[in-house]
Amino acid sequence: MKTVKPRKQRRNLFQAAHHQRYKRFSAPLSGDLKKAHNINALPVRRGDSVRIMRGDRKGFEGKVTRVDRTNYRVFVEGVTREKVDGSTMLVPIHPSKVLITSLNLEDKWRREILERKGKTAEKLEEKAEDKEPEASQKKAKKRKKRPKAARKSGAS
Repeated sequence: MKTVKPRKQRRNLFQAAHHQRYKRFSAPLSGDLKKAHNINALPVRRGDSVRIMRGDRKGFEGKVTRVDRTNYRVFVEGVTREKVDGSTMLVPIHPSKVLITSLNLEDKWRREILERKGKTAEKLEEKAEDKEPEASQKKAKKRKKRPKAARKSGAS
């Protein structure tokens, strides 16, 4: 069973292995990408174009230049802050606060992931469509009401 205790949730978050952290970098896809690939979300990678959806920099778009798995942050090209000494630095953004607008598909492993996830989504949709007619047939049948048996009292 998965835990619901906040203490264990934080421990699992901060002590997660590298391959588990990758899953937590998931961000929603734009509407066009959802239709094209038949999936809702995918982990953010370097080279993806994203739009910031929350915070002070809401609406900014750019390419992901760096992914920091230790701190669960993504750095977007062009989203910078000026430091006191005058130099600029990239602003760290949590991956759940961005929307992926275009994917970096140079990696064959990522293309395979997209195909695999898209196929499973199609199978689930087909199953849902198959069950809809059955559900309507079940509702059409009327159940016969049975008379309730008289209760026996314990003190006779």
